[in-house]
Amino acid sequence: MLVALIRPVESHTVELVGDSLEDVHAQLAEHAPTGFDLVSAPARMLKGAQGIETTARFERRDGVREIEAEDMDALTAKVPEGWQMLSVRRV
Repeated sequence: MLVALIRPVESHTVELVGDSLEDVHAQLAEHAPTGFDLVSAPARMLKGAQGIETTARFERRDGVREIEAEDMDALTAKVPEGWQMLSVRRV
């Protein structure tokens, strides 16, 4: 028997501009949807102006579930559309 952890695959992107890195960090915290974690936010200096901009990407991290099957093919077939397999273990 195999057991897999799966989670929904969903992301959210937001463009932010701030006066400082601290300002951008505060905005990131405000824009994080519930159940999502920040996975990328490369900071760039604004051209011709003072400030920082970023394109922040958040990914859903809640909703993890376990599924079971006898073999890998059956396990893969049980992963719903829009979900991702995180790990597999034999029990």
